Amino acid sequence: MNVFKRARVIYILHRYAIEHEIWTTISDKLTILQGMTAVEMAHLRELATLFLHEKNIYGAQKFHLSDEMRVIIATQACLPILSLGIGLFSGWSDVIVYPGAFQVCRDERDEFGVVHHDLRLLSGEAWSRGPVIFSWQDIEQDLQRWQQGNNVIFHEIAHKLDTLNGSANGMPPLHYAMHPEQWSVAFSAAYEQLNKRLKHHHGVCVDPYAATSPAEFFAVFSEYFFCAPDILQEHFEDVFQLLKLYYRQEPLLRRSKLGF
Repeated sequence: MNVFKRARVIYILHRYAIEHEIWTTISDKLTILQGMTAVEMAHLRELATLFLHEKNIYGAQKFHLSDEMRVIIATQACLPILSLGIGLFSGWSDVIVYPGAFQVCRDERDEFGVVHHDLRLLSGEAWSRGPVIFSWQDIEQDLQRWQQGNNVIFHEIAHKLDTLNGSANGMPPLHYAMHPEQWSVAFSAAYEQLNKRLKHHHGVCVDPYAATSPAEFFAVFSEYFFCAPDILQEHFEDVFQLLKLYYRQEPLLRRSKLGF
């Protein structure tokens, strides 16, 4: 980081720091943060501050967002990039929040070339170079059920990271020491394993939505990595280890401090 950019960051952190009272309240409410070190929490607060300054977070359909709600969103959005840097969030500026699930229309062409209008009810969506969209109702629900592996914010942020290489294909730009072939082999094997179990109507330990596409597989498994890492370690060890290398975090270590 050059000296001028660093000076700007220092100014933002000083001028627009998240209020202590709000940060304390959020830290207590976001139980997924428990087990993090003081250094990690301080860095996360800085990232969330930068996120709030650089992104426009606003409600759709005249939905009012309080300062606390914005901090909840920013803090969770920045947890996946805790060891990666806020620079990965450049290129987009808007976060749109609906009060609940929102409806979208998709035009899909079938095998015969006929276009169908498909209405879907979504809890979140991420556009490659556009906004990230969330349902506040789902964000609130995730605060209560995070140990089940659910977090719409982590899911959509994973999509944003995935598309940094130009397309959503389940392989974000990897770090220098990581090998794309190893990633492809491990993720493809796990993806095929999941689809095979679902095809034969066998039970699965993760959200079946992960079998929709490689992109959704990466997003869903990113949710589990932060919320239920023990499940991934037990059933998808190779994928779990690669996600540790990519995110450069140890969520299992945090959970062990809580006695999980």
